[in-house]
Amino acid sequence: MNFDSNRSRGVLTPADRAYLLGEAEMSHEQSKRNAEARIRRRVTNSVLDFDVLVHHFKQKDRQQVFAQAAENDDFIDGLRAMLSFVYIGMKEQGIDFETVLKPAIQKSEEVYAADRLATTVDVDVAFDVETTVGPTVDDITTRLDAGDAVTPRELFSVIIDEQGVVDGFDEIQLRLTGNDSDVSESEFVDRIARFLDVSVEQQSESLVVLRPVEDTTTTD
Repeated sequence: MNFDSNRSRGVLTPADRAYLLGEAEMSHEQSKRNAEARIRRRVTNSVLDFDVLVHHFKQKDRQQVFAQAAENDDFIDGLRAMLSFVYIGMKEQGIDFETVLKPAIQKSEEVYAADRLATTVDVDVAFDVETTVGPTVDDITTRLDAGDAVTPRELFSVIIDEQGVVDGFDEIQLRLTGNDSDVSESEFVDRIARFLDVSVEQQSESLVVLRPVEDTTTTD
């Protein structure tokens, strides 16, 4: 999770990031609407730009961009977020993600085989998603208010739904499940802690505690 608003301009300008992250306030409602419309236009045009990049961005330049994937966790996070953004956007419109995923992978494999291997390939893409309904965000928030332990994934769902989740909490207990995915649970906890700017204290093999970082600044 890289939420540094001062990075060089990408899809978003530093000012766009500051607005979305709540670091910049706009006093007039019209200014807010203008900022949001400007960001929507940039996102839309950035999506359209990928058609240009796929067909006209030089291979050596693409390779230099993706060389970061081997050592830059923020870059990997960004790639995951990019796909998540597309997935949720299409899901909200009732369009299957497979509509773009399957032909994109098929065409990419065919082009890669022709360019790099001088051969042809038959590509079969299988994409299947199974979801299991868990506790609601309200249920998780109630448990947090009661001081009960929640899982890292449950805390993340509250963070996404509600800003300022740690405000007023002296500590938040996280129960580790031992279930790893693409990101290990301990790494996921560390990323949450960096995002919330809190410390992580290992209580036991299955329990960690998040606490606000104490302000050590002093005034004369």
